[in-house]
Amino acid sequence: MTTTTNVSAEIRPFRVQIGQAELDDLAQRLANTRLPRPAAVDNWDLGTPNGYLRETVDHWRDGFDWREQEARMNEFPHYITDIDGQDVHFIHVPSAEADATPLLLIHTYPGSFADFLDMIGPLTDPVAHGGRAEDAFSVVVPSIPGFGFSTPLSDGDWTMARVARTLDALMRRLGYESYGSHGSDAGAMVSRELGLLKPPGYLGMHVLQLFSFPSGDPAEFAGFGPKEYAALEHMQWFQSVGGYNAINASRPQTVAVGIADSPVGQLAWSEQFNSFGNGTSLVTRDQILTQVTLYWLTNTQATAGRYHYAEAHSGAEPAINTAPTGVAVFADDFQTIRSLAERDNTNIVHWSEFPSGGHFASLEVPDAVTADLRTFFAALRKS
Repeated sequence: MTTTTNVSAEIRPFRVQIGQAELDDLAQRLANTRLPRPAAVDNWDLGTPNGYLRETVDHWRDGFDWREQEARMNEFPHYITDIDGQDVHFIHVPSAEADATPLLLIHTYPGSFADFLDMIGPLTDPVAHGGRAEDAFSVVVPSIPGFGFSTPLSDGDWTMARVARTLDALMRRLGYESYGSHGSDAGAMVSRELGLLKPPGYLGMHVLQLFSFPSGDPAEFAGFGPKEYAALEHMQWFQSVGGYNAINASRPQTVAVGIADSPVGQLAWSEQFNSFGNGTSLVTRDQILTQVTLYWLTNTQATAGRYHYAEAHSGAEPAINTAPTGVAVFADDFQTIRSLAERDNTNIVHWSEFPSGGHFASLEVPDAVTADLRTFFAALRKS
């Protein structure tokens, strides 16, 4: 199932290597931080609070080591290739195991390829991590155009459907005739677009969310119980705090101006890593700062946010996904409602639920995500 090509003129080796002057500039900006006047009660009710920002900025300046994170990223081989005029950055780690399953790992917003650093080893070399050789994957971890090192954007029209076509082209360029995909958030949406595209050899999609909402038909609520109504309440809560979706869908460039000029603005904007302060997130402070620093150093807040705008203005009609689909629902994440998901995705063949972990489960509980990927794709290989 696995066929790979050597690095060619089309595929250029890449190394994460930030100049010291850029790190010195970041340190100076952090030293000159000016926080807003605090709210009467300095908690998360109105957004990211000063207390959290002050403590995290102190650590960012005096305790966080970007060079250590950079070295961690460079443990894996990075590449850049041009697809239809767009530079696409990716990590590619073929497994040494015969018949390893090619797998696209597609990151979140506001995440990056760094979402998956803890999963690459166990996926590509399962035997060394307590698994079975037959569960091996050859892993490709791209940066979505507009994110990280997949910049600058060739143009502004980057819908998730276009990203899916681009990543399919990437897998073909790497020599993979068949592959599957996994993702959360933006990565889940790109995976679903791959399911809709259903390119030749596409094995199926494993996602942490299927964003299926009530259509307004009262009949959809007929079989709802406490679990489904709790999921609806969670959706309403998320809509009440996740206002960046609406801002990015309408004025992404305006909000990006302040964030591009202030690293602490970038930190505050990344409050989703903290589950908006609801106390459930398992993402560590250094994991958050790795993501935030990457956005800052690549100056990609504006380009990353534009996919919300592209999606909101795409005019795309709803479509039914028929590709084999697996869903892993984590306790502190968006709660996909199965009956609504099955309305929009007619080939859900795997469903699992986990008692801990959230929106960034690949950072929080990578072993659980890895195990669920093995289970999902093992079943597909047998079918």
